[in-house]
Amino acid sequence: MNNLRLKALLGAGCFSLALSGAAMHPAHAGGLERGGYDIDLLFDPAQVTGEVSGTYVMPQRDLKNVVDTNPADGDLTPLGGARDTESYWVPSAGIKIGMGPVDCLGDYSQPIGASSNPGVNWAGANGNIETQVESHAFGATCSYKMDLGKGQFRFIGGVFHEDVSGFKEQLVAPLPAMFGTGVGRLDLEGDGWGWRTGVAYEIPDIALRASLVYNSAVKLDNLAGTLDLTQVPGFVVPGNPLLGVVTDVYGSAQVPDSLELKLQSGIAPGWLAFGSIKWVNWSELQSIPFCPTATKGLVACTTTSAVRATSLDLLYRDGWTVSGGIGHKFNDQWSGAAALTWDRGTTTGLSAQTDTWTVSGGVSYTPTQNVELRFGGALGVLTSGSIHQVVGSDGVTYGTDYTADFGNDLVSALSGSVKVKW
Repeated sequence: MNNLRLKALLGAGCFSLALSGAAMHPAHAGGLERGGYDIDLLFDPAQVTGEVSGTYVMPQRDLKNVVDTNPADGDLTPLGGARDTESYWVPSAGIKIGMGPVDCLGDYSQPIGASSNPGVNWAGANGNIETQVESHAFGATCSYKMDLGKGQFRFIGGVFHEDVSGFKEQLVAPLPAMFGTGVGRLDLEGDGWGWRTGVAYEIPDIALRASLVYNSAVKLDNLAGTLDLTQVPGFVVPGNPLLGVVTDVYGSAQVPDSLELKLQSGIAPGWLAFGSIKWVNWSELQSIPFCPTATKGLVACTTTSAVRATSLDLLYRDGWTVSGGIGHKFNDQWSGAAALTWDRGTTTGLSAQTDTWTVSGGVSYTPTQNVELRFGGALGVLTSGSIHQVVGSDGVTYGTDYTADFGNDLVSALSGSVKVKW
């Protein structure tokens, strides 16, 4: 292989690593995914590299033909539909240090999240007024590389700690203003540890890399918070001790485990192809019950338990994300890439998270050998569907508050990052 081809492929290979982060970030993944888990900075060839990135995602999911299907809690059908989504930021940061055959990465990310605020003036307010979920994860990941054939083989391992918190508000009972708003609120928080392991093989001469990384589930066994029903007076359901007061509640859940395969290879001078396949075990999240803390240890907290105070009904199915694209190095300072991504929807009928198709692209500008700036964008389609009742694996019927339809909607995203090498 001549030197010109070698330099071109190496340049494209380094750029592919950059775009696999912020600039090519999926615009709207399934389940509760936000930034997911990204350790690509671990492969940067510099001895010390720091990176800060951010992505602003703008989904535009509109619910139509909304029907309040539970007249017992007040007929809200005339109020119509609403926008189900809100825009949100996905920040991340990391620093990688190389010491001979060992590379180590410390990083911050927001792996999961949710942001929905359709408000109180719509026919589905009995199901959702506002839902917000956020997470903060700090990880440490290292790899050990050894020569194998024409390239290098890596063993990868690490741990991360994740904090998860959020709230949900919904209309429990429409009431005259003199009696209260009728709105209930569930606040929750919890944390847990996870681990990752993986392998990778690289041939730098042709910018080839294949990696397979597994991220464990993060068990949130200490999930706890409050159920605030102070705006729902006791006369609504006489004898219900939860009405009119704030009750401490507890439950358990987990951030699902995932497995991701990434591939890239130089295909011509200055050109590189890349792709990935990711599976996330979202089906672990079905109905998550919460019970009064005072009953903990006395009665099991299940979806059918007599002491269940409320629940978060998700009924997800597993998520799959498939992506592929092409990168090109124009000169020593400018590179570009484009990708197509399909994200399988995780909904089984209780949410509007159907399949998403996204086209994304980005450019990289390297003013000096120590600084790299990246900018990217994405435009996608949230495919159509409906929200309706679903019978869970436990035999319980969920989604009895409202039904709705939605068409093909748009999602867009903008991203940027700064990488500094020493």
